[in-house]
Amino acid sequence: MNNLSQSHKILFLNTLAFSVCFACWTLNGVLVTYLVDKGIFNWTVVETGWLLGIPILSGSIFRLPIGILTDKYGGKIIFSVLLLLCSIPLFLLPFATSFWSFAILSFFFGLVGTSFAVGIGYTSIWYPKNWQGRALGIFGMGNAGAAITTFIAPTLLNKFSETDPVNGWKMLPIIYAAVLVFVGIIFIFFAKNKVNPEVSKTMGELMSPLKNVRVWRFGAYYFLVFGCFVAYSQWLVPNFMNVYHTSLVMGGMFATMFSLPSGVVRAFGGYLSDKFGARKVMYWVLGSSIVISFLLMFPKMEIFTAGPGVLATSNGVVTEISADAIVVNGKVHKINQKEVSEDHETAIFPVKNSWQEIVVKQNQEVKKKELLAQGITQIKFSANLWVYVILVILIGISWGIGKAAVYKHIPEYFPNEVGVVGGMVGLIGGLGGFIGPIIFGYLLNYTGLWTSSWIFIFVISVLCLLWMHRTIINVMRTKSPNFNRHIEDNH
Repeated sequence: MNNLSQSHKILFLNTLAFSVCFACWTLNGVLVTYLVDKGIFNWTVVETGWLLGIPILSGSIFRLPIGILTDKYGGKIIFSVLLLLCSIPLFLLPFATSFWSFAILSFFFGLVGTSFAVGIGYTSIWYPKNWQGRALGIFGMGNAGAAITTFIAPTLLNKFSETDPVNGWKMLPIIYAAVLVFVGIIFIFFAKNKVNPEVSKTMGELMSPLKNVRVWRFGAYYFLVFGCFVAYSQWLVPNFMNVYHTSLVMGGMFATMFSLPSGVVRAFGGYLSDKFGARKVMYWVLGSSIVISFLLMFPKMEIFTAGPGVLATSNGVVTEISADAIVVNGKVHKINQKEVSEDHETAIFPVKNSWQEIVVKQNQEVKKKELLAQGITQIKFSANLWVYVILVILIGISWGIGKAAVYKHIPEYFPNEVGVVGGMVGLIGGLGGFIGPIIFGYLLNYTGLWTSSWIFIFVISVLCLLWMHRTIINVMRTKSPNFNRHIEDNH
């Protein structure tokens, strides 16, 4: 039991450090948006996009080397050094005056994103196999650090700017840096180092798992469940503001409702993976991702098409025209008028409205079967805001469970290379967080549809499920060909 309590202590320290690192990693999302909004810096849309992406990029690219260092030297040393070093660029951030100085410092403090690779290797080494899923799931709850920043940072920025509108923001990176130093010192005094004696020491041996296709398959899953999660954490705010005309604060609240449950539910995902097996959980996650992204694909739209018109029943002259009827030689032809309804915005399903518009004039001669009034049908789909929010929260929860399931696979297949494989899978996932908003932006420009990003998610989910299913079928064929023959003989 003593062993397990020591393990739990390390797990607590790891999760605390990872939460703080994750909050710092997503700092630019709030800070840069604020600085541009208040006109403190006049960065272009492209420059703003880069400043949001640079910390995500550096925190992803360096996950692999940091994972290798963790396998080699142990998590206590690497985590302590990382926390203390990354506080330096945050302390320097208030002195940044140009785009380039801000970008370079963002690149260096973005290295806190590599904390994930450290924690994965350092946590898994302390736990037996039947505890790995739960432990890694609890550690992964540190993802909720993103929600800490979207929730608290805007309020702090407003508070600091009350007394000094131009320089008040400079307090925020200093507070973040001080917290990193504080947690770094806690780590030095309370954590205990541990290295896996089985770990190979040469660079070639450490890198050898990367030749395995399985690593890249896990990376593809993680690109979806983590990369797209990070991308949407940033993308949802402009999405809500543009499509549903919410305020910035409301958009931020909805984005927090997406990212917070997704981070917290990760521990539950680890428990499910231990209980039912990571593969079964991944089937559910990918299946639900396909279904929910399909439902989210439909945009808010209005379609006009030709409807049933009104034709003359005989030859004659139009003697009278009113709003709801046309009289030809004494014969009255009824006209449907357009209904004005205000309920469309709250409707969950598409709403149909048909009416007719008169195309003939008073005293005009008409022939039998000639069109008197053309029919118009309007189909309006309001893509109800609350339905959209609920679906977004559900896909976030599904991905949160998926993040734990992907990492449950790694110690099972690569027990001695958790750091390097975890680092590589994390790198691919992190790159998804970096290129996701860029891809979404191009899709939006090309299609003009805000929901084009969900079409992209739908395609990725389908490809991941097909790749996983095909792999499992192939394994079953090679492992038990007799069982396969038995199935074919019976049917």
